[in-house]
Amino acid sequence: MAIRLSGPVLAGDGDVRDGAWVVDGRITYREPATPVTATLDGVVVPGLVDVHCHVGLDSGGAVDRDLALKQAMVDRDAGTLLIRDAGSPTDTRFLDAVADAPRIVRAARFIARPKRYLRYYAREIEVADLPAVMADEARKSDGWVKIIADWIDRDAGDLTPLWPADVLAEGIAAAHEQGARVTAHTFATEAADALLDGGIDCIEHGTGLQPDHVEECARRGIPLVPTLLQVANFEGYAEQGAEKFPAYSARMRAMHERRFAHVRAMHEAGVPLLVGTDAGGTIGHGVLPDEAALLVEAGIPADEVVAIASWRARAFLGAPVLEEGEPADLVVYAADPRVDIAALASPRHVMLRGALV
Repeated sequence: MAIRLSGPVLAGDGDVRDGAWVVDGRITYREPATPVTATLDGVVVPGLVDVHCHVGLDSGGAVDRDLALKQAMVDRDAGTLLIRDAGSPTDTRFLDAVADAPRIVRAARFIARPKRYLRYYAREIEVADLPAVMADEARKSDGWVKIIADWIDRDAGDLTPLWPADVLAEGIAAAHEQGARVTAHTFATEAADALLDGGIDCIEHGTGLQPDHVEECARRGIPLVPTLLQVANFEGYAEQGAEKFPAYSARMRAMHERRFAHVRAMHEAGVPLLVGTDAGGTIGHGVLPDEAALLVEAGIPADEVVAIASWRARAFLGAPVLEEGEPADLVVYAADPRVDIAALASPRHVMLRGALV
C-alpha cells in the first residue's frame, strides 16, 4: 500500500518534483502498482535539521532518559527529524532503538577547562590533556567533537580563549585522525585565529568573527551556525555582568546589537550558514521554526533558510534527502515556507521513516 504526496516536493536546490509516493517507508517518484490508501496535500520538505541541539541536557546538566526522550519528541513534532547533538553529558544512544524518535548525530561531551564553562555540562580537563581527550571523545561520538573555545575569565573580567593555539591545533588534528570533525563554541574575537589556523570544521555562534575571519570561512567553506535564539539572550547576560564585569558586559551588548547585520554580512560573503537552536540548557526544544524566522528577520531569504534547514544540512551531515528509495523523512506544510517562513511553525503532517507521527 502507498501514500500519495500531492506536492510540490522540495527535493533539493533547483529540484522540485510535482509529487511522490511513499511505499514501504521509502520515497518513490514512480507511480506504484499498489493501492494508494491516503493522500497528503501540501508542500513537502525533507525533515528539518537542527545542527546545534542538546538532547539530554537542561540548565542543571544531565537529565534522565524520560526527559531526554521528551526533548527529542518535542523537536520531532516541530518537524526536526535529524539532530546534530552539539554536546551532551547524557548518553542518549538508547534513543537509537526508539522507532519514532528523530535520528541523532552525536558530538559526545563538551570539552572545557575547570571553572571555564557552565557547571555540570562539560568534561573538564587541563590544557595539556586536550589532544588525548579530543581523540577519546571522537571515538565515543558519531563523527563530531565539541570544544568550548572561549568563555568568561572572571580574573580578566571578559571573554578569553580556553586553549593555546598550538595545543588546540594538536587537539583538532587528533580528532581528525579518528575520522571526526570538530565544532567549536565561540563568542569572542580572540579565539577565531587559532580555530581557523588549527583546521576547525564548523563554528557555533561566531559572534566575534571579524571581516577577515568571515572571508576565510567563506573561502574554505567552513559552515557557521548563528544560533540567533541564543544571541538574543546576550543583552540579558550583559545586564547580569554589568557591575562586576563591565568589559564583558559591553562586549556582549555590542554583539547583541549587531547580531542581524553580522549574520547578513556572513551570508553575503558566502559563508555556509546552518540552522541551530541551541536547545537544551536554557532554551526549550521544538523551536527550530523560531530560529528560522529570526534568520529571515536578519535578512536571509526565506527560500535560502528552508534549504539550509533541510536538504543542505542533511547533505552536510551525510544523511539522505528525498532521493528515490531513501527513507521518507519529511514534513508537509499547508503553505509554502519558501514564501512565508512562518509556515514552518505549523506542520500539517510529520512523517518519519515512512510513518506518520
